[in-house]
Amino acid sequence: MSRIRPFRGLRPLKDLAAQIASLPYDVLDTEEAGVILQKNPLSFLSVTKSEATLPVGTDPHSDEVYLRARENLTRFVKDGYLRLDEKPCYYIYRQEMGEHVQVGLVACASVQEYRDGLIKKHELTRHDKEQDRVNHIMTTGAQTGFVFLTCRQREDIESFTSNILDSRKPEYDFRAEDGIRHTLYVLNDEHDIAKITALYEKVPALYIADGHHRSAAAMRVADALAAENPIHTGEEEYNFFLSVIFPDKMMNILDYNRVVKDLSGLGESVFLDKLGEKFIISENCGEDKRPRRLHDFGMYLRGKWYMLTAMPAIYDDNDPIGCLDVTILQDNVLSPLLQVTDPRRDSRIGFIGGIRGLSELEKKVDSGEYQVAFALYPTSMLQLMKIADAGMIMPPKSTWFEPKLRDAMVVHLIGDDM
Repeated sequence: MSRIRPFRGLRPLKDLAAQIASLPYDVLDTEEAGVILQKNPLSFLSVTKSEATLPVGTDPHSDEVYLRARENLTRFVKDGYLRLDEKPCYYIYRQEMGEHVQVGLVACASVQEYRDGLIKKHELTRHDKEQDRVNHIMTTGAQTGFVFLTCRQREDIESFTSNILDSRKPEYDFRAEDGIRHTLYVLNDEHDIAKITALYEKVPALYIADGHHRSAAAMRVADALAAENPIHTGEEEYNFFLSVIFPDKMMNILDYNRVVKDLSGLGESVFLDKLGEKFIISENCGEDKRPRRLHDFGMYLRGKWYMLTAMPAIYDDNDPIGCLDVTILQDNVLSPLLQVTDPRRDSRIGFIGGIRGLSELEKKVDSGEYQVAFALYPTSMLQLMKIADAGMIMPPKSTWFEPKLRDAMVVHLIGDDM
């Protein structure tokens, strides 16, 4: 049983949604955010990447940055660019990227269910990144970015959602500069709200697809505010976090590829010989060089593509973690051959989201910045949910979801002082 609830969303005026809604804070660096803000001062990046509005070199984790984020959010409200819905609502968020379409429900999910494991995770979090989100939420009094949730697809939810899309006009409908179309429907009818809440009560579990640091931070914020509140009931807004829930069949996971700066002292021929002990190596990679099935890996080395097929002896398809291609690559190539034993901290490895294409891998290697690149077949939703159900943790950088959710489509306030 999943508990969700509607909330009074703080969101852009209809005519300003396309200008204000921004890419998530964690897919851009400060310099990139600054360039966007120079072209579009209304971008919500002034709140989510507020260091880009401060002098160059400002520590992005300083108090000054979080205070500037609150100041900018307050200005958005004061100037009338963002308005609070009069009563609690659900929202339907539709995204279109090429031929791919995904439709999800914007709702508040329960911190308690996250704490109890009914909202399942598959990644470890880093304390510094958690603390950044805690500071941002506590200072702004708002959850400005979505936690990207999924659940197993249900016909009753899909039917209800389809009827809404067929019979209602959207509040927002725009195509962003990257070509992705974003559409938002506001559901404020009490009958609709009661129906949605009841439908999700039948969902046995929710899964975090993306947003582990945001959800962990929401729990820490809730714990801190509950400790300060002598009349805490568990129903305060801080006990819930901003989410979008998509059915698993609609989710679009792309490859998450690796580049390594050097061969750790191995010559090219020795490296290939050692690979040949565990992989079948082919120079026939197909027209686009992309792996077409699990346990196949594209490798770009010295201007040439190879296809590596893992030998069955090096993996066990009954082991949810061991059969992941990111694990196979890490345990049989990156760690023993290239000495990348801790991919979370080793500066010799880089990670490239599949949305950037294999040409980005070629570019990184051809420039001399990296010596070898590996293209992976995407992790599947089935693998992700199986691991989460088992209470296990995926290796770092296992999934890359597209399209990205836009911040400021809806903001959730956790207090009453905005």
